[in-house]
Amino acid sequence: MIKYLFIAVTGFIISLSLTHLLGKASLKKKILLSREGIPLTGGVAIGIAFICAYLLGSQLLGAGEQPLKAILIPAFLMLVFGLLDDWRELSIATKFLSQLVAVSLLFIMGVKTQILSIGAYGNLILTFLWVLGITNAFNHLDVLDGLAAGVSLSTSAAFFLLAYLNADAQSMLLSLALFAGSLGFFSYNLPPARSYMGNSGAHFLGFLLAAVALSISYAPPGKEAALFSPLFILGLPILDTAFLIVIRLVKKSIPFRKSNDHPALRLLHMGYSKKKTLLCMLFASIFFCICGVIIARVPTYFSLSLVSAIVVAVLFVSYRIARVKISQ
Repeated sequence: MIKYLFIAVTGFIISLSLTHLLGKASLKKKILLSREGIPLTGGVAIGIAFICAYLLGSQLLGAGEQPLKAILIPAFLMLVFGLLDDWRELSIATKFLSQLVAVSLLFIMGVKTQILSIGAYGNLILTFLWVLGITNAFNHLDVLDGLAAGVSLSTSAAFFLLAYLNADAQSMLLSLALFAGSLGFFSYNLPPARSYMGNSGAHFLGFLLAAVALSISYAPPGKEAALFSPLFILGLPILDTAFLIVIRLVKKSIPFRKSNDHPALRLLHMGYSKKKTLLCMLFASIFFCICGVIIARVPTYFSLSLVSAIVVAVLFVSYRIARVKISQ
């Protein structure tokens, strides 16, 4: 475990340093800045730190480079297109096309769902829905300082734990490298944020987390309920997006347009401070992650009972949050 700690610390230092240096360069050159004048370079720092941490780990642990190529090449495309979007906003059609290309590469390289009961075409469709859904859900989640980065920390930690329990060294390394890259940026993104990850970082993190989730084995024969595990580990971005879609359909508005009716923003309207709202949301993410790990490890009957109880609780909390009046 000393080697894993060294990899994590190295990735953290690289991410921390690059977040600072790229932020200073962005301010000096007056490029890639948000409307508030905050650098949008955090995603690049996370991406470079992830690559460095994984390459270091592959050398220290003797891990092969194939998983890196299979996941990193399409993830890098997401980072580049996101960076272009931050620099000069791309059209919706261009964004969607870039995502389709990245997911297609991921599938061709063998990173996909492998559920025997739904066949090859079913796995193809499910892989596209999963990766596109999580990628965009993570992008929509990035509405509060520290939130997307914090959720990346909790979910990558949960995937690392599952990979460790499965003795899956490759997935452990991928999760650890992502955790380290997110952690360095996180310290600059806490409210009040000094750096933003931008669309580049949000798409990169969402895509990587969706891909890492596909690389881990959850459900051996006879334990199909464990397939709920990744849904719960990524439960907060999934719930956030589902909440927005339902609320906006009820209001007869466009589901994916920008607005201030995210659950996190509703907590702000309730009078919570940014820090308290962030803590509440991260606590929810950690709760989902713990439940996801438990579901993957316990007998089916217990998994189904836990899933049912959580779904009821989520519906109740979502209903309460949906009743909060917000200004349009």
